Amino acid sequence: MMFPEVRLRRLRNDERIRALTAETRLHPDMLVQPMFFDAGADRVRLTGSMPGVRTFPLSGCEEAASGVADSGIGSVMVFGIPEGKDAVGSGAYAPDGVVQMAVGRLKECSDLLVIADLCLCEYTDHGHCGVLDADGCVDNDPTLELYGRTAVSQADAGADIIAPSGMMDGQVAAIRRALDDSGHRNVPIMAYSAKFHSSYYGPFRDLACSRPGCGDRSGYQIPCGNRREAMREIEMDVAEGADIIMVKPAGPYLDVIREASLSFDLPLAAYQVSGEYAMIKAAAEKRWIDGRRTMEESLLSIRRAGADIIITYFAEEAARMLRGRE
Repeated sequence: MMFPEVRLRRLRNDERIRALTAETRLHPDMLVQPMFFDAGADRVRLTGSMPGVRTFPLSGCEEAASGVADSGIGSVMVFGIPEGKDAVGSGAYAPDGVVQMAVGRLKECSDLLVIADLCLCEYTDHGHCGVLDADGCVDNDPTLELYGRTAVSQADAGADIIAPSGMMDGQVAAIRRALDDSGHRNVPIMAYSAKFHSSYYGPFRDLACSRPGCGDRSGYQIPCGNRREAMREIEMDVAEGADIIMVKPAGPYLDVIREASLSFDLPLAAYQVSGEYAMIKAAAEKRWIDGRRTMEESLLSIRRAGADIIITYFAEEAARMLRGRE
């Protein structure tokens, strides 16, 4: 009876050998923890569809920063929930807006790298990512002016990176120009370059109170089946001056992450969004899956596809797991 000379199982039958020959690895440095602040809250709040994800009052910045830093995470992405909303999302670019206040306090009390999410959807009373025209559609170019004002206000507050997520045409160029003109030439832009019109955002919209009041965002986010269009979006953001590009969501779009990693030489971020997180948490709670192993597998798949940076609600949990192995 003939046996194979090449036996791949030789490199699998010992945990130490598996670790030695691992092709894809995770490290806390590549993880970013989304962080939420509510200007009208006076205590930490939990959201049912986002188990374990806390929304902090502005007075809780030190607590929030301490928890993230203790896990080994060095970077956070800040989102804000304002006390009031209006048609033009003025809270997004107010000097005393919730993100601006949170960014300033985080920089005062920690050494965290602070990324400011830039959009208007949490701040508009209609829930869309820009100002509306007479027909109720998002008006691209007037929205760009507000994005520029928002970027400058966030950079003035101390944000290390600006991350525009609204998917307006020309947003990276407009923000780059506004930052440069205001003296923030060294502040990078992490562009949500390929942001798909996904059903996986639902739990985030519960948490951030950002559901559109009417219609949806299909007029400016990428249709789910359009890989080539996503590559065009990324290419345009690179040409406009993006320093980091992003694919969102991550898990359902691993093919896009892979192609982007092979096509562009900029750092590539991937956002494992709220629906991805919530599904794993819900299935683990019912004991249908091993939550910890599934979390790690999902993050490894994103990394294996080519992401250099992973924005995930699992960041703190994953970092503690990884540090426990050191």
